Amino acid sequence: MPPAQVLPFDELVARARTLAGAGPRQLLGIAGAPGAGKSTLAQRVVAALGPVARLVPMDGFHLAGTALERLGRAGRKGAPDTFDVNGFASMLRRLRRLEPTSVWTPEFRRDLEEPVAGAIEVPPEARLVVTEGNYLLLRDDPWEEVRTLLHEVWFLDLDAEVRVRRLTARHEAYGKSPEQARAWALGSDEENARLVAATAVHADLVVRLADPAPE
Repeated sequence: MPPAQVLPFDELVARARTLAGAGPRQLLGIAGAPGAGKSTLAQRVVAALGPVARLVPMDGFHLAGTALERLGRAGRKGAPDTFDVNGFASMLRRLRRLEPTSVWTPEFRRDLEEPVAGAIEVPPEARLVVTEGNYLLLRDDPWEEVRTLLHEVWFLDLDAEVRVRRLTARHEAYGKSPEQARAWALGSDEENARLVAATAVHADLVVRLADPAPE
């Protein structure tokens, strides 16, 4: 992975604000391994920019639990083939077109562990759409189209020990036993993390936050 730049949050906000003013609508991606803090960073950037920005996470395109069971992929939830990548790319194309009416996108609900359709509104006046997810920079077909649809992508890096600790705590918070949580964090999550780390070379910016949000 390329060396990360250590930058303060305010500098990233300034970069996002400049991007928002660069055209009719710009799409910013934040990629990184599971537990790197992508969701938190994306939420903070959108909150700092206000109504000009909207957050549309990639996780809304998780396949439903029943579909994963039917396909035999439930034990690998979070792997590239457990997402509707073609649906995600189609949504990104719609957002780039800046349609005259709102675009409604899905949201992943961690309390349900399921995606919910039509949960996030992106109105025409939103000039920056921020999406975050593990695989925004993946070059395997059909994921490779995603990178071409994003105007800029940041790769968020984080110390591996901190990342695994966060993941383990997250899995426990959503019902796994401590043993199950750590096994998942060091198993499926870590396998996905290795895959994601190799994609950092395709980012416009590889960054570590100088002032990360508290855990």
